[in-house]
Amino acid sequence: MPSKPPPPQPPRQGPRPLPLHLAAASLAWMSSLAALPGLRSGSLGWRPELAANGSQLAAELAAANPEALAAAVAREAERRFTTFLDSIRSYRRHPFQRPAPSATVLWQEGSTRLLDYRGPKERKQDRRGRPILIVPSLINRAYILDLLPERSFMTFLADQGFRPFLVDWQSPGEAERRFDLGDYILGRLATALDAVVEACAERPVVIGYCMGGDLALGLAHHRARDLAGLALLATPWDFHAERPEQAAFLAALLPAFAPLLESLGELPVDLLQALFAALDPNLALRKFLAFAALDPESERARQFVALEDWLNDGVPLAASVARECLGQWYGENATARGAWRLGGRAVLPQRIKLPSLAVIPDQDRIVPPGSALALAKALPDCRILRAPTGHIGMMSGGRAEAAVWRPLADWLAGLETTRQPLSCTATRRPIKSKPKAKNPTPKSRTKRRSP
Repeated sequence: MPSKPPPPQPPRQGPRPLPLHLAAASLAWMSSLAALPGLRSGSLGWRPELAANGSQLAAELAAANPEALAAAVAREAERRFTTFLDSIRSYRRHPFQRPAPSATVLWQEGSTRLLDYRGPKERKQDRRGRPILIVPSLINRAYILDLLPERSFMTFLADQGFRPFLVDWQSPGEAERRFDLGDYILGRLATALDAVVEACAERPVVIGYCMGGDLALGLAHHRARDLAGLALLATPWDFHAERPEQAAFLAALLPAFAPLLESLGELPVDLLQALFAALDPNLALRKFLAFAALDPESERARQFVALEDWLNDGVPLAASVARECLGQWYGENATARGAWRLGGRAVLPQRIKLPSLAVIPDQDRIVPPGSALALAKALPDCRILRAPTGHIGMMSGGRAEAAVWRPLADWLAGLETTRQPLSCTATRRPIKSKPKAKNPTPKSRTKRRSP
């Protein structure tokens, strides 16, 4: 008998939060109608570089029939809004499904997993490449680093002869909803480092992406002697460097979030997505209008859907972590001021003597380059790589391999000449159990590792 076709997939979520994006699109086009009288009269102000074009536009509008012009603008607004809605429907029903990752689970505790991306040839031949521990953000899924087979940072590193391990935080469970940053860094992340050392009998290089760079830095501050190097990819540090008003705005929201954090024990995904959307309210509108012009069966459409799926597949942030990030990092700029503390010690990058690399995307709208540059300059042995990419594009874009991945691999390869055997005094904990098939919920809160 012929095999049955797979059951139809339910429509996707997103773009999240959908009501916010629909409202932003509606407001954009309604404001076009509302702006017509001011444009016709020339009373609206223009930026200096647009003043000449604004004056010419005002003259052309003044000569046009007001009723016909308003009707034409209304028709165009309706056409674009309909296209926007159709594009969202097309995305939600697209047949793309992300392939299963090729990694195996090396270690797991609670909702945290450590994925081993050693390639099949390396497994068969027991080849020993330089171990790399890669730390993503807590508020996005780790698979942005393994988005598609042809756009996978993890696979790229494995193909270059390294042995990459990816920390997969997943959604906070009952235990993790009580975690603060110390629990994640000195507890889970430190134990993941122990698992890598145990498996490879060698110090790994730790790489942190975005917020994961701050977590990696905290780990390096406490466990430098167990690491061979530190790489920071678009890692924020001086939260008041370029857009202090945005940092103040986010910190000011914390009191309003307090009842929600207390009740749920976490900051919900849609609220986090709304905060990101506030950085560029019309981004979803532009993206989906561009997607509408693509052939749904094209490679570009497939890549768009894969990335959009990741963007809409966020995870909540544990309540205490949300308070630390919004209140201390954004509000007080505790990181750059030397006031961020882990395990009772201030995290001071100038005390981290590891060879370091800071990759700073020039087109980053999420982490301003000045914020990441402040951290790079504070590290005593840090090479700076300026990349012509955006924050997400450095991991998933068409230029990512040439602009970021290969220079990073070259830097990692350069560390090979200074490789040293693992010290007998290195702090390690034996890994007592094999990975389990399911995500168990620990009965008690994970203890922090003593620094």
